[in-house]
Amino acid sequence: MADRASSPYLKNPQRLSEVIAAIQVLGTYKYYKRDFVGWAKAISGDKEKGEFWKNIFLDHPEFFRINSSEKAVSLVWRRTYQKRYYVDIEKTVTKEECDRLKAEGKGDRVSRTPLSNQDIQMLINTAINLHSRALEGKKDKRWWIAPLIAFLGAILGAVIGTFASR
Repeated sequence: MADRASSPYLKNPQRLSEVIAAIQVLGTYKYYKRDFVGWAKAISGDKEKGEFWKNIFLDHPEFFRINSSEKAVSLVWRRTYQKRYYVDIEKTVTKEECDRLKAEGKGDRVSRTPLSNQDIQMLINTAINLHSRALEGKKDKRWWIAPLIAFLGAILGAVIGTFASR
């Protein structure tokens, strides 16, 4: 099992909010998969942060998947849906309609269905729980600090008491 202290949720204080922002945008955007620069612009409004967001996606495979060419990322949950969402009308179409769109050369206008608000909330709750567990794990590693300080304080008190009584 991986060391809890190495949790990506503990890398910086904004990590949880970054993951939540990415979940919201990747979960609702009309296209389920984009390159890092595209997601950077959609999430933070700054296409120069493509590498920053790539690292977030790589650090959190529990939510995000990089494609085999390592140029695009998607939300894992959205990948479970079939490609039947026609982005121009923002509706799920039948298989026949999807086949017709592909035959008409509009296959690139078909994506996977965006997640519902309930689905996104479930992913956000999962991220919050993972973050909380990482923080608890970090606290667990420091259990010995308080007893050590008390022990050292008692020794120091005894030493001072011995010298003060002389």
